[in-house]
Amino acid sequence: MAFHDPTSELMADPYAVYARLREAGPVHRIAGTDGLPAWLVTRYDDVRQALADPRLSLDKRNAAPGGYRGLALPPALDANLLNMDPPDHTRIRRLVSRAFTPRRIAQLREPIRKTADQLLDAIGPHGRADLIVSYAAPLPINVICDLLGVAPEDRPDFRAWTDALVAPDPAEPSRAKEAVGGLLAFFTQLIARKRAEPADDLLSALIAVRDEKDRLSEDELMSLAFLILFAGYENTVHLIGNATLALLSHPDQMAALRAEPGRLGGAVEELARYDGPVPLAIRRFPTEDIAIGGVTIPAGETVLLSLAAAHRDPHRFTDPDRLDIDRDATGHLALGHGIHYCLGAPLARMETEIALAALLERFPGLTLDTPPGGLRWRPSMRSRGLISLPVRY
Repeated sequence: MAFHDPTSELMADPYAVYARLREAGPVHRIAGTDGLPAWLVTRYDDVRQALADPRLSLDKRNAAPGGYRGLALPPALDANLLNMDPPDHTRIRRLVSRAFTPRRIAQLREPIRKTADQLLDAIGPHGRADLIVSYAAPLPINVICDLLGVAPEDRPDFRAWTDALVAPDPAEPSRAKEAVGGLLAFFTQLIARKRAEPADDLLSALIAVRDEKDRLSEDELMSLAFLILFAGYENTVHLIGNATLALLSHPDQMAALRAEPGRLGGAVEELARYDGPVPLAIRRFPTEDIAIGGVTIPAGETVLLSLAAAHRDPHRFTDPDRLDIDRDATGHLALGHGIHYCLGAPLARMETEIALAALLERFPGLTLDTPPGGLRWRPSMRSRGLISLPVRY
């Protein structure tokens, strides 16, 4: 099979590239997120099945020697669920689920709406704003910090750290290393403080699991806190930003939601399918030679499952390039599938629904403040998100 590097095309027009690849075949040999060869799976049925296939490991120790060369993190941040298979994955996920309860999530609904209103109050008088910087980014970081129990005065610039890790600047390679150091120091201090003064927050609950029952190692505890921050913040920023842009680009759909806000729950599912924050699922490594879409992939090679391509597969979603807030988007994979389904899915859904509801209520005349071609996207295959979203109202 010929080797193909679509990286630059994916930055410019991802859905057109994925459509071309999906139509050409179910599996392609491409340059992966680390620049090394990988196998890209493009069709919905294959992607969904692979997400739940136990032969596709997340553990980097199952990568072929000299193969995958992804993001390098120290053990204190790397011992997280995105690098684990059962039984460790099962043990840790069960422990987190017990701390990450529906009650804890439900308690955040009112604070999320209050934060959204405060952010919109701040930008309201100006008539124009960058909704990423002023709204989509600060809202999730406040939510995650409230969940973990990080006081407002102790919230550093998480956005700079996460940007440096997810979309590193080749011209400044030291930024990623600095970001890792900053995150390590922050969580070390935060965990020490929560040990000394536990409170009714998720991090205190996880520390209790670690210290009282000794079922989490120190690295696992630190890595969990990092993953909750990183995934809960990064993905939700892009989900809110992409959803807002999709509605601005489809005024009829936006008007329908304004008229009937009760449709927002279903709309969030369709918006996640239409332009989700994660084009590629976390890389996987076959533990044995495996056939996907009639293509045999050798054990240990890197497999990338394209959620973006799967979501536009016409064999699964009728007229998939059309945004339809009334579509039954059940079965979309934006939040995963199988044992690695996103633990924070209910929170991400709730945040996005509240963010959009507050925005649509506050600004009935909301429009883009730049030609669509002028929008800038993050230069990353891993995440699909806007650098800025200029609007006027």
